Amino acid sequence: KCHEKYGSALTINLSESLRKGEKATVTVEYATTKDCTACQWLEPSQTVGKKHPYLFTQCQAIHARSLLPCQDSPSIKLTYSADITTPLHAVMSAVPTGNVKHADNNTTTFKFEQKQRIPSYLIALAVGNLEGREIGPRSTVWTEPEAMEAAAWEFVDTENFIRTGEELLTPYDWGRYDLLVLPASFPYGGMENPCLTFVTPSLLAGDRSLVDVVAHEIAHSWMGNLVTTENWEHFWLNEGFTVFVERKIVGRMKGKEHSEFSAILGHKALKESVELYGMDHPFTALRPCLRGEDPDDAFSRVPYEKGFNLLYYLEKHLGGPEVFEPYLRAHVQQFAGRSINTDDWKAFLYSFMEKNFGQEKVDLLNKVDWNAWLAGTGMPPVENKFDDTLAKACTCLCKKWNDSRHASHQDLASEFSSKDIEEFSSTQTVVFLEKVSELEPLPHGHLDLMDELYKLTTVRNSEIRLRWHLLCLKADYEKIYPEVVAFASSMGRMKMARPLLRSLYKAKNGAELARETFLKHKSFYHPIAATMIAKDLGLAK
Repeated sequence: KCHEKYGSALTINLSESLRKGEKATVTVEYATTKDCTACQWLEPSQTVGKKHPYLFTQCQAIHARSLLPCQDSPSIKLTYSADITTPLHAVMSAVPTGNVKHADNNTTTFKFEQKQRIPSYLIALAVGNLEGREIGPRSTVWTEPEAMEAAAWEFVDTENFIRTGEELLTPYDWGRYDLLVLPASFPYGGMENPCLTFVTPSLLAGDRSLVDVVAHEIAHSWMGNLVTTENWEHFWLNEGFTVFVERKIVGRMKGKEHSEFSAILGHKALKESVELYGMDHPFTALRPCLRGEDPDDAFSRVPYEKGFNLLYYLEKHLGGPEVFEPYLRAHVQQFAGRSINTDDWKAFLYSFMEKNFGQEKVDLLNKVDWNAWLAGTGMPPVENKFDDTLAKACTCLCKKWNDSRHASHQDLASEFSSKDIEEFSSTQTVVFLEKVSELEPLPHGHLDLMDELYKLTTVRNSEIRLRWHLLCLKADYEKIYPEVVAFASSMGRMKMARPLLRSLYKAKNGAELARETFLKHKSFYHPIAATMIAKDLGLAK
């Protein structure tokens, strides 16, 4: 019997019964099919170099079962070894143990071993025209040769992120921390595959402004990879904790105002996810019921940002970092190597606080509205206040544009200049554009001038470009449509492609163009992304 979303079970009957504790070797001969949702096979034209094909896998959430026979649940952890024979270069979420060249057919067998127990969703493979360059004592960046200079320069701070994570938590437990910069069709910003984080090329901004994603993936080395959610209903234990640790790392390296600014940006993203689902939708709960549901359908910023907001609230509520950071370290030590659920987490939080800080902290925990936080839909029951130092300039510039909406072009030209955002970080520019997007759409003449002064259409930073396109689409600014089509059809990261095509679909004269763009470029997108975009555009079967 084949379940529409979960597939079918593989049942193996043994020739003789085994006693508890006895071992047996089971060999399964299998092959993937063209419908394997974990794999994306790229033509040479879809790569940077345009000369060689490329393969990469993405198993989270429940796609490992399409790649190999396994117990495809985060509650089951396993070790693995693999021999990959290919004419190109192979890398995996494991440690290389050597390779053997075969002169007769010009292939090489690459050998890998992952001795740490991991859930099946962290099994990962990539094959292509890859080269590596060391960027730290335990890190190599892998990518196509044509992208190597940009990648090696962009991720040079990787070791500092790892060391900061170790200072906050426990020693890094995975040996290597390598990075693979994938082709543009990779559907996520990053994927925390052990020993080899996969990242999107959209991070290559040329100014290291987007590398906080690497801090996020490094934080997963503890939160998610060592301490893992028991099932996808408790996904916030992976992602909420990881965002919390990511911002701790950023705060220690760049200053608290930067981590708090990131939290402001995250709160906006959470609000957008909640609005997209609807305030009462069960997928907006921190601990949703996913029985019979595809976990990919529940993928949003909710487990990330609502989870972060709960932990941020608890830290403030319980007495600050001096209380909560020792708890974070103890959380990792207590649950390392295990898969846990929310009840496990909560029970240990209570016991740690009682043991180390006494009944006073238990009394504080008892005042938390746990049901509202964990089961409640919509936005969090408590609105945290974040340091808005870096947001003030964004708010002021936004207000200035809003106040000028009835001004003539001549008055506008004297009121604004390219110097307005000269001192802005890329994140401040993003926040400025998001704040403008929250207003009633500005006249098209204002958008013309904004683009002329701030060079937003030609900007390299993908996060800025995304916000500019969304702002323009909300205003039915048809000049931007060709740029939106070009961006959405060359960037498979769902964080960008999905809102771009959704917004184009809703914009004036944009619905048919959005569908045409997707259908024309459907083979470019990873199967996970293609499925979600089809649903967004009303094209799902």
